[in-house]
Amino acid sequence: VYREQFESQKDRWQVPPVMEELKSEARRRGLWNLFLPAESGLTVLEYAMMAEVTGRSPQIAPTAINCSAPDTGNMEVLHMYGSTAQKKQWLEPLLDGQIRSCFCMTEPDVASSDATNMQLEMVRDGDYYVLNGKKWWSSGAGDPKCRIAIVMGRTGQADGARHTQHSMILVPMDTPGVVKVRPLTVYGYDDAPHGHFEVHFNDVRVPSDNLILGEGRGFEIAQGRLGPGRIHHCMRAIGMAERALELMCKRACDRVAFGKPLARQGVVQANIARSRMEIEQARLLTLHTARAIDLYGNKAARREIAMIKVVAPSMACDVVDRAIQVHGGLGVSDDTILAGLWATLRTLRIADGPDEVHTAVVARSELKPYVMSRL
Repeated sequence: VYREQFESQKDRWQVPPVMEELKSEARRRGLWNLFLPAESGLTVLEYAMMAEVTGRSPQIAPTAINCSAPDTGNMEVLHMYGSTAQKKQWLEPLLDGQIRSCFCMTEPDVASSDATNMQLEMVRDGDYYVLNGKKWWSSGAGDPKCRIAIVMGRTGQADGARHTQHSMILVPMDTPGVVKVRPLTVYGYDDAPHGHFEVHFNDVRVPSDNLILGEGRGFEIAQGRLGPGRIHHCMRAIGMAERALELMCKRACDRVAFGKPLARQGVVQANIARSRMEIEQARLLTLHTARAIDLYGNKAARREIAMIKVVAPSMACDVVDRAIQVHGGLGVSDDTILAGLWATLRTLRIADGPDEVHTAVVARSELKPYVMSRL
């Protein structure tokens, strides 16, 4: 129904009406804001298992239960670091599903995997900050309900301490000077009506009360924001892998080549078996990480979070790729969900920190007892 309504719309950047029906039903069943322990009462471990289920329909299910990125991360930021006024104005309507949000961190002109590189300027002018700079891959900016952005920019001097030069501020999307330049595509997908936009800030004046936590706290907030979000992404990735494996098995049983079903071909059997083993391994590592966050917190579980952020998307990419191969020409078309899943998962190996950064975190953790003093 969602796809039919979406394809029949004249404007791609409108949400199909069935989504509001799904949201109403989710709230009626108590399936709302499950990602936030303070709202749902769930542990990270408990929510992780539910996030896997939503990953089977990544474009619809997370949004239907108000658990989709970047809103989840933005709500966590406001919950953990926002002032009372900020929570009242922005967190409450986000939790209620009245509005959506976007997160503006990545920039086109610098290596944004290093958060201390951000160049967007935030200059204090009396009771305001004036913002100038470019952001892109601002996910969620295309949603017609997107009302607020959390923007990371430089408030400190370039020669100051690297991790205290940046801050985060709340910018209403209707503020003069905020320009949505263009939607970006992911392997040809524009992910409408959610979207990933290039956004420019041209002399954007924002009240100083919109600053989150204080000047120089941007890197600290970013680390606090990304920890839980990464495990949510990873569990959804496992759900995507499960969906792909299911499609692969059905296709293998239904399709006949060289006189017998694909399911009786040794190479196909090997790929199905390898996929099951890899999914189980990734799931256990992810659930272990969720438990570590529950017991010790995000900071103490940093190594585990880094490991799953590498393992889960890479595993899911491989499983989807095998499913595409079994489907042949159908697999690379939009007649199944597989091509879209692959595009999403391949992007996830870059989003929220590329594989290389997380691999380095794991390596440093392992080396620390031995040679850290030399690195």
